[in-house]
Amino acid sequence: MRRFRKILIANRGEIACRIIWTCKEMGIQTVAVHSTADRDSLHVRFADEAVCIGGPTSQQSYLNIPSVIAAAEITDVDAIHPGYGFLAESAQFAEICEACNIKFIGPRPDVIRMMGDKVEARRAMKEAGLPVLAGSPDPLKSEEEATVLAREIGYPVIIKAAAGGGGRGMRIVHREEELGPAMRTAATEAAAAFKNGDIYVEKYVENPRHIEIQVLADEYGHCIHLGERDCSIQRRHQKLIEEAPSPVLTQELRERMGSAAVEACKRVGYSSAGTIEFLLDEDGQFYFMEMNTRIQVEHPVTEMITLADIVRNQIFVAQGDPLWYQQSDVNFNGHSIECRINAEDPETFAPSPGRITAYNAPGGPGVRLDTAAYNGYFVPPYYDSLIAKLIVHARTREVAIARMRRALEVMVVEGIKTTIPLHRAIMEDPYFRAGEYSTRFMEQFFERRKNQGVSAASVGD
Repeated sequence: MRRFRKILIANRGEIACRIIWTCKEMGIQTVAVHSTADRDSLHVRFADEAVCIGGPTSQQSYLNIPSVIAAAEITDVDAIHPGYGFLAESAQFAEICEACNIKFIGPRPDVIRMMGDKVEARRAMKEAGLPVLAGSPDPLKSEEEATVLAREIGYPVIIKAAAGGGGRGMRIVHREEELGPAMRTAATEAAAAFKNGDIYVEKYVENPRHIEIQVLADEYGHCIHLGERDCSIQRRHQKLIEEAPSPVLTQELRERMGSAAVEACKRVGYSSAGTIEFLLDEDGQFYFMEMNTRIQVEHPVTEMITLADIVRNQIFVAQGDPLWYQQSDVNFNGHSIECRINAEDPETFAPSPGRITAYNAPGGPGVRLDTAAYNGYFVPPYYDSLIAKLIVHARTREVAIARMRRALEVMVVEGIKTTIPLHRAIMEDPYFRAGEYSTRFMEQFFERRKNQGVSAASVGD
């Protein structure tokens, strides 16, 4: 088996730091790449080596494949860990790494390409026996074709980008007269975001839960799951809060969803860490939505309840090691919640870049903070607004919520606006506390606050 001496991390911020921590524990040297805007970032400071790969924008730096590969060759690394976002799900990047004899820490390029095409992924998962929502088997060719399909499926339907993700290129359609404009808008948005304007249509599920199953698989066909995460609390399809386990899954349903995810991974020859995402309807039926062929932003909640280090397992698998876990070795302990702390106005969600003038990280029992922020750090305007992930773990969900409330109260980030007040308000919401929510939670939450005459981010004393 190969043993990595040095890994380049093709990412920034908290996930770059997160990967560095595991590499340090494994005795592996790290190389940070950074833009000119990130020269004072923590991942640059804590890596063993650092290389500037371009200007401040993502296109000039973190998405600049020639610059990333050049940095890897100059520093003589064995492997590249892409983290999430940027190049993490680029089959082209994985192929280039392979051609340069640099190990890409992730699945094979052909699997990334297959699962990155949502239409192809739906077809593969259907063949693997997963339940899939009714929809178009291929990208839509015309409005007429979509009209016929939508009538067969029944409204409401949803238009999705074939190469999509993060809520871009998606439109919900409730009536036939909305279909054409929705298709044109989704296709235009998809082409701008993904350089691929292909779209497809599928049945829209009202009030679903968004449940994802964490999987680990090695290169020898062995695969297990690490249970589920409930990611239903979202705004415009962007996740805000995640928890594990889900408040609504029974043990029987967990086993069925987990077994389905494992079987799907085996069928497509998946290796590395990955996530199968499902929609769970109000009748307890689940349907394949998409697969993420990378580590997830919300992976810490799974680590907290299983004690698994998902990054360490990714590295072991990439080295050619067999997965040492059996499914029977996975135990679930307690409850974990993650709040994504974004540099945004908590009322309007407008980005809030700038310098942090005061900072206090919460601590105490069962509290974990994954962040690259610090007192005096300048949050640049060029990237995703996520600056920290606050994660708690406790014996029960009730105690986990109380622990999160306490941690949010003492977390201080001044000089910029953040979503901390919004998360505090959500922790007080009776529907959240009861676990009674769907992907429509945020719009219902805003409506309740409006009717009560209070702002979305205000917290009563």
